[in-house]
Amino acid sequence: MKYYLAGPMTGLPDDNFPAFAEAAARLRDLGYVIHSPAEDGRVEGWGWNDYMRRGLTALLTCQGIIMLPNSRSSRGACLEKRLAIELCITVFYYEDY
Repeated sequence: MKYYLAGPMTGLPDDNFPAFAEAAARLRDLGYVIHSPAEDGRVEGWGWNDYMRRGLTALLTCQGIIMLPNSRSSRGACLEKRLAIELCITVFYYEDY
């Protein structure tokens, strides 16, 4: 199974990339295959909509989504979770690992 990491980014220091990196490394050490949108990098001139389109496309290649802490405060992470639920992609919570 491949898992997509979802969590808050917008408005956080360094777009919360350190939290994504830490979670991805920990989960990979446990043997999980992880797609982290933070590892896709930044693109000059892109806005929120562009990053969401890229992230949602990546989510569609995964069988599970792992919600990072404070995901409920993130518009993007909530959208990713809603899409996952509608498409029967299993939702997990990082706190459970």
